Amino acid sequence: MNRIRWSALLVLTLLIVRSNVPAKAQMDKISIPAGTPEDRALQAITNETDNQKRTAMLQDFVQKFASNPAAVAYGNWQLAQTSLSGGNAAAALIYGDKALVASPRNLDILVSQTGVAQQLKDWGKVVGYAVRGGEIYNSIGKQPNPSNTMNKDFEATVTQEKEAAKPSYEFLEAAGFNAITAEQNPKQRMNFIERFTPAFPGSKFEEQVAQYAMYTLQQLNDSPRLVSYGEKALAANKEEPGAYSTALYRLGYSYAKLGRLTEARQVLSEALKINGPFQQPARDLLTKVNSARAKGK
Repeated sequence: MNRIRWSALLVLTLLIVRSNVPAKAQMDKISIPAGTPEDRALQAITNETDNQKRTAMLQDFVQKFASNPAAVAYGNWQLAQTSLSGGNAAAALIYGDKALVASPRNLDILVSQTGVAQQLKDWGKVVGYAVRGGEIYNSIGKQPNPSNTMNKDFEATVTQEKEAAKPSYEFLEAAGFNAITAEQNPKQRMNFIERFTPAFPGSKFEEQVAQYAMYTLQQLNDSPRLVSYGEKALAANKEEPGAYSTALYRLGYSYAKLGRLTEARQVLSEALKINGPFQQPARDLLTKVNSARAKGK
């Protein structure tokens, strides 16, 4: 039968690597053809019950089949899984990154690596993997339709591929957002936001990300950019009072910092009409803005 005896440590499904089928060319998958020397070596590794011996065999496997990207990706990924099961997440991250070098557009490996990076609380790595995955997912079907493929067949293949990849995409989207919320350094957090936004267009976390962006830019004292984010957030939240009042206050704060007192007064007056945690701060800030206007500042 055309199948492979997978190691018990493998927790994700492996399919084909860098397929030559045009509609599948946007993502990498992994396959080791049955009956090949690589397949026979993997069967021996699978049958080995001693973890230390299995690790050594996997290392030998990667070296022996170094010219085969699928074997290198699979071997390193298995080494990552073995390291993780042994409690060495740092080593798992290193091996997983080697697997990604051999199979750089592999959503399964990216999901696996994201989970390892989350354990290590390496938020930069989490965002990096998430962004790569988002870009890969959104590239599906963007390539030209090959001349020998019927439009209907091509579109059906693209739809199937996107549906199959959607759970991975949604996991990476949530992981990226959680990394944004966990990052304590404002400059780094803003870097995460700017990378996340284009990789996940129309994200279900779009509103929250915009709020984090405004909060972060306020921390960074970057009023011009805060105004830009704030105006976009207002347009997106006429219907959500909590988010709307937050955006109003932060936009008013930015207008005031920039000396745009008339605009500051307008949005802060609007913020006063909405019950919530920003109602009193908006009132206090509006008092200062009115005082500054009265003095002709």
